[in-house]
Amino acid sequence: MENTSITKESKWVACWGNATSITNRREAVYAKDLTLRYPIRMCFSGTMLRFRFSNLTGTEPITLNKVFVGHTPITFEGEKSVTIMPGKESESDAISYAVNRGDTIDVSFYMAGYTQMNSGTFVTGPLSKGYYAYGDYAEADELPLDLTRSTNWFYFLNTIDVLTSVENHAVVCYGDSITAQSWPDYMARMAFGSNTAIIRRAVSGTRILRQYDCITYQAYGLKGATRFPIEMNVAGATDVIIQHGINDIIHPVGSDVNPFRPWSDLPTVEEMECGVEEIYVKPSKMMGLKVWSGTLLPFFGWRTYNEDRENMRQMFNKWLRTSPIFDGCIDFDAAVRSVINPKAFADGFDSGDHLHPSERAYEAMAQAAINKLVRRMPRYDHEELF
Repeated sequence: MENTSITKESKWVACWGNATSITNRREAVYAKDLTLRYPIRMCFSGTMLRFRFSNLTGTEPITLNKVFVGHTPITFEGEKSVTIMPGKESESDAISYAVNRGDTIDVSFYMAGYTQMNSGTFVTGPLSKGYYAYGDYAEADELPLDLTRSTNWFYFLNTIDVLTSVENHAVVCYGDSITAQSWPDYMARMAFGSNTAIIRRAVSGTRILRQYDCITYQAYGLKGATRFPIEMNVAGATDVIIQHGINDIIHPVGSDVNPFRPWSDLPTVEEMECGVEEIYVKPSKMMGLKVWSGTLLPFFGWRTYNEDRENMRQMFNKWLRTSPIFDGCIDFDAAVRSVINPKAFADGFDSGDHLHPSERAYEAMAQAAINKLVRRMPRYDHEELF
């Protein structure tokens, strides 16, 4: 289908997105006769939509037999079903589908045969929830209550683009579990009404320089050099926030403790800095993007915490705050740390595991990012929108 509606006053911009990674290895890795539905809130108005589906980390072809947005079929080179080969992604035809800012669209797809559920990611936040139902309900107005459960696993659906006004653009939030959790959703809520979409590219457990190839930790995803070029395929992106590196510091414990986490995996701070510059910053600049560093959060009390690791975090954060290679720094650490003990979270900002923030802290992180990246937002009614 040709994009005949594109004019000088419109362009494609990503309005929603997640990373695609290896799903958690459990006893059951296949689905059959299953419908997935993801409600997505539109941050922009537009006239057309297109959808990217990913089997990036799959080892077998997967077939989506029916794919719908609302009651409108999503097609792929004119076909209503699509087979995606392992390691590949498929972009749909551009669909004529008018949306208004604030609309919620339902993206639903049905898998009839045995389907390897190897490509997806787990995310949380007030805007991130999906549903699965046993049976073929891709075209149904509502999923049957007795056959449906909610899920925070986002399988295969990777990115949604909207043909929208030229002043609109996307900001990419790139990171690990802290970014896979709530702060990008809160940032998206705060940015609603502006010309900025927030696109999340985050996978729990990921590291800048290493990755796990064992099934125990495969869900921790791909290393930065592999992830980043793929995940930065974001239409209309102008900025990227990099909040990544804490897992490089906290994971290694020695092969005598955990055979998959040798001390040889522990980088130096200089290696982390070089990795960020070579893997993230230089490619981003070549894409014409502004790059914002995000400082690493406190982890005092986490099970692998020690003073040496804390010193690494402090040194790395100092570089993130001061290096001229960045267009600016979002000081997430300053937004959530305790005044009394800066090595720890402020009161009420610790989720309880001493590594991941609470919901209040995620809101504070979002506010810190909004203050840097989104300016002159028009006033709007929070109660009406949320």
